[in-house]
Amino acid sequence: MKYKLGDFVRFVDENYEGYVTRIIDEQMIGVTGNDDFEIPVLASKVTHVHGHRAEGEANGRAETGADIPAAGAFIEKGIYLGVAPDKKAPSVVHFYILNETSYQLFATLTTQKDQTLKGEYAGTVAAKGQAQIYSGQLADVQLWPQFLLQVLPYASRPAAMPKAITWNEKFKAKDFADPKKTLPVLKEAGWLFRLDEPELVIDPQQLKESFYKSPVEKVEVTKPHSEVDLHIEKLDSNYQQLNGSEILNMQLTWFKKSLDSAIVHQLPEITFIHGAGNGILRHELHKQLGKNPKVKTFMDARKEKFGYGATKVMLK
Repeated sequence: MKYKLGDFVRFVDENYEGYVTRIIDEQMIGVTGNDDFEIPVLASKVTHVHGHRAEGEANGRAETGADIPAAGAFIEKGIYLGVAPDKKAPSVVHFYILNETSYQLFATLTTQKDQTLKGEYAGTVAAKGQAQIYSGQLADVQLWPQFLLQVLPYASRPAAMPKAITWNEKFKAKDFADPKKTLPVLKEAGWLFRLDEPELVIDPQQLKESFYKSPVEKVEVTKPHSEVDLHIEKLDSNYQQLNGSEILNMQLTWFKKSLDSAIVHQLPEITFIHGAGNGILRHELHKQLGKNPKVKTFMDARKEKFGYGATKVMLK
């Protein structure tokens, strides 16, 4: 496959262009244009657009940083895996090794899926540098393979003998539930996973206070009901004080939260009760469902129970 996620391509036989947002198999790819719809197409029926390159290459981000650390304090900690959305195709995310240390890193990434191992990346990451090692569809996080990342720090100048890092992870949707933060080295918004252990600094006062604090409860995504009522009186008892736009935004927010929760918990189906009304809420729901890659299909729910006021969603 000569195309990568994030590549900008143009159809050979049609006046259409967009970004590669899915690698279906060795012959087929998915291309998303300005209309935000993904179109499956044979790889032989598209071509790279001259002057455009993959997101990581376009910014010269494949591998950057100084090969020899600058004089001064030798930094031994700060090796991360960063995940950042593609600027042109936000449904695609790129994985980077981010190196804040003074070490040069020798790194390999191997993925495992259905007992099959595949080498994805092998190379070096300069001190204070980064390297793009993988790309994937964020909506397909549950389908991503197991990641096995191995990193060996090295320095030509005298330094402490570092330990090799082995990081084995199967990502889940909840790993990307937290808000994005600015990634070190890359200076872009994304999600950050630390590969090395930070230096342990003990604050006596904090240690003392910890004996008197109850442990923080783990935050989990609540499993939604199979039927979600979006009528505003069910969502906010003070809805009389809201205008039409505020009501619609609240309904759509609750719809998205419930749909995401259903996907995280791998529910086979979920029904949204939106009422008949003027059809605006139903139209907005159907528009978003049509773009969601985790939605298999959707239809009017049982008319004998809901009339035309509910939509049943089948999930992949």
